[in-house]
Amino acid sequence: MYLTPEMKREFFKKHGKNAEDTGSAEGQIALFTFRIAHLTEHLKKNRKDYGTQRALQLLVGKRRSLLDYLKKKDIERYRAIIKELKLRR
Repeated sequence: MYLTPEMKREFFKKHGKNAEDTGSAEGQIALFTFRIAHLTEHLKKNRKDYGTQRALQLLVGKRRSLLDYLKKKDIERYRAIIKELKLRR
């Protein structure tokens, strides 16, 4: 599997408050960004994989919702995560 539990812990340790803080918006956004990048690479090779295409669109929507929430709640945390993950916005 491309995303092991150890990798998930690293995402949450790096972007969240600690490794067990799986609910933080920053940690979830980082995890979604990794998964989006993975699915994008898959779709470059398999352009007719419509199930993956739909999953990618759902993930992008979830990440967008979390980013909007974070922007509304705390603009400094929003700017920090955008800069850290190098997201366009």
